[in-house]
Amino acid sequence: MSIEVINVSKIYGKQKALDNVTFSINTGEIVGFIGPNGAGKTTMMKIITGLIPQTSGNVKVNGINVMENSIEIRKHIGYLPENNPLYLDMYIREYLEFVAGLYHLGNSTKFRIDEMVEQTGLEAEIKKKIGALSKGFRQRVGLAQALIHDPNVLVLDEPTSGLDPNQIIEIRNLIAEAGKEKTVMLSTHIMQEVEAICDRVIIINNGAVIANDSAKQLIVQAHEKFQTIIVEFNSKIKEDDLKKIKGVIKTAKLKDNNWLIQSSHETDVRADIFNFAVKNNLAVLSMQKQEKSLEEVFHELTKHQKTGNLS
Repeated sequence: MSIEVINVSKIYGKQKALDNVTFSINTGEIVGFIGPNGAGKTTMMKIITGLIPQTSGNVKVNGINVMENSIEIRKHIGYLPENNPLYLDMYIREYLEFVAGLYHLGNSTKFRIDEMVEQTGLEAEIKKKIGALSKGFRQRVGLAQALIHDPNVLVLDEPTSGLDPNQIIEIRNLIAEAGKEKTVMLSTHIMQEVEAICDRVIIINNGAVIANDSAKQLIVQAHEKFQTIIVEFNSKIKEDDLKKIKGVIKTAKLKDNNWLIQSSHETDVRADIFNFAVKNNLAVLSMQKQEKSLEEVFHELTKHQKTGNLS
């Protein structure tokens, strides 16, 4: 395993930011680490990267205990913090040379910088100071510094935050490409991003892990309780009549003659809805089984978020 988190808690005074968190990330996986603001994501990532210690529990990266080998572990990890702190007065190449020096890259410095500039698409801006770059290109510089020492584990905290749609796609593609050879732990609030590039999703809420599975499987599990049908009739009907259909649990009028009809997962009410329409001289203009999105599943799992936790 590339990352192993075992019973980790983090307490700040009277506040518990992490509560007995346990999970692992396998070598070569891209895992989305998601949760509401204040759920504990950034705290967990800082512990994994050795920036802050946990109150209790253990974290290992590539089998190495992070707390016991904080300096050694940084050779194995590339980290892009949420706010991407950069030296704005430095030129891109100058900054990457500085970072390469921190990792003691020596004679391979020029080769690695050239490789990172090409890989992250910085060629067109290479002669600029970082302060003159757009947010998207600053994120590219951040990824370049995270990758320059060729780590086998990447920890990326909100790498596409504040970017426009085109920039998001570009950075997402860079992460997906890096993930072909490396283990990636990625936090984001963009559910489409998780579905697009992540092999698995870990959802954290109130400092505790509440879900750990593939996005597809989480959606499947959400449908195991009930199914939802959206149907449009050609004229008005009474809601009480709809509720009399066998298997219907809940109904709600959406607009005009459009209705949301909910039934248990075991009961397919579509045939009964057609029979209902025929019996009442109605026409069914459209009928669609509604599939939940990862965003909806995320909302349902985290809607009882309490305030007071740290990020």
